Amino acid sequence: MRIQHSTLVAMLAACLVTGTLWAADDPFVGKWKVNPSKSKLTDEMKVEAVDANKYAITFGPGAVDTILADGTDQPALQGTTLSVTVEGPTNWKVVRKKEGRTLLTGFWTLSADGKTLKDEFTAYHADGSTTKLHYVYERTAGNSGFTGTWDSPSEELNSVIELEIQPYQGDGFSFKGSFYGWTKNMKFDGNDYPDLSKNAAPGATSSGRRVNKRSLELTDKLEGKITQTRRIELSPDLKTLTMSMLPPGESKSKNILVFERE
Repeated sequence: MRIQHSTLVAMLAACLVTGTLWAADDPFVGKWKVNPSKSKLTDEMKVEAVDANKYAITFGPGAVDTILADGTDQPALQGTTLSVTVEGPTNWKVVRKKEGRTLLTGFWTLSADGKTLKDEFTAYHADGSTTKLHYVYERTAGNSGFTGTWDSPSEELNSVIELEIQPYQGDGFSFKGSFYGWTKNMKFDGNDYPDLSKNAAPGATSSGRRVNKRSLELTDKLEGKITQTRRIELSPDLKTLTMSMLPPGESKSKNILVFERE
């Protein structure tokens, strides 16, 4: 019995060591930096008039803030505040804060014909870094002013975005991205793991599965409902990592980040 027990312990130890070495040598592990020229980020938002100087602004599926455009900080989504300041007939300033700290600012400018909306967007991270984006939206619904539906088919990415992937509990991964404090720890067992990102909504989780050696799929959820699927794929030479983000019900990604190994 003792010999059998010792043999079993030795076999288990060998498996654990092998699993740890496999994770450390996994081609996903390492530091990655985005290539802006190969990446693509798109966005859609909707502005609806609710009352005099009051608007419902949809920034994403189910993400609606109803705000008086009077420049004051007002209760908004995920424990934040939002302010909208009308600086002129074609200029709005939008600011989101959390516990008094500015998370993002957007300076919106309408074109003279009312068909285009430009957003000079800046996200402020807890470590003092910023992400700056230049969005150009085209009107797809509505006739005049800021009210309507706006789609951004492309935008210029002019900030450094980095991603670090490290082993987690043997065969899992720990993801840390400089974009919006993106942090996830998970094993690829189909279970939901809490979203550790700094600005994550309460109840946000993610699960993951390993499609093959060079492909992962992460599913983000909020209170059990799928909000986004991320497909992460390595190039055959293992030097490029592509992250495609898909909203529920869509098969073709409008948002793609292409990283190169540092």
